Amino acid sequence: MGKAFDLSLVLDFVPELLRYLHITLIVLSGSIVLGLLGGVLLAVPRLYRIPVLSQLATLYISFMRGTPILIKLFLVYYGLPELLKPLGIDLSRTDPLLFVIVTYAFSDAASFAEIFRGAVRSVDKGQTEAAYAAGLTAFQSFRRIVVPQALVVAFPNMANTFIGSLKDTSLAFSIGVMDMVGRGQTLISATSHALEVYISLSIVYYVIVILLEKGFAVTERRLQRHERKQAVTGKAIRAAGRLKRIAG
Repeated sequence: MGKAFDLSLVLDFVPELLRYLHITLIVLSGSIVLGLLGGVLLAVPRLYRIPVLSQLATLYISFMRGTPILIKLFLVYYGLPELLKPLGIDLSRTDPLLFVIVTYAFSDAASFAEIFRGAVRSVDKGQTEAAYAAGLTAFQSFRRIVVPQALVVAFPNMANTFIGSLKDTSLAFSIGVMDMVGRGQTLISATSHALEVYISLSIVYYVIVILLEKGFAVTERRLQRHERKQAVTGKAIRAAGRLKRIAG
């Protein structure tokens, strides 16, 4: 049984938990960066329907989205060393932090791949065709026409994935990573004040999420302003394309 509730302990626990915030942020930033790269690599075969690779990407995304993050964490932590052992790679002394980052990167990549695929397909194909008619190359059309519009569409879902990944990092302690939740568990063992620790953790995570949401809101408004400018450019390109077709 825990001790009697003491609200004053929350004020003591919050600063102690914040000392381990950088571990949580390392896991989050590392997994998001790698997840973004992986998401692009997974989205391309599906967008362009590349044989075999498209089916493999679909299977990967389905598996990652259909299994709990905690199960994936244990699969990577216990399975990756076993897979690499025959190759002479010993991961027995590897920092558990690395396994956490890899796990969340694998998981985030599947989410980002679906976000990117949906966002790119939401862009009107007529704009790309008009860009070709206006003399733009495929790469120029993708960079100047498709990417800016797709980014605006994808950004809210990307922000949600970012925040979801932050909350998922709370499971890192399950394989021995001493992040904020891991430190919270040691405080519970030392003081027997579990409720106060969990309240403190809730406060810290909630404040971080609020700050992230504010930052994402500002970024989204800026992207939307850029989209309006891009829409003007797109209209000009379509007009130029029509003129070229008429002249031709």
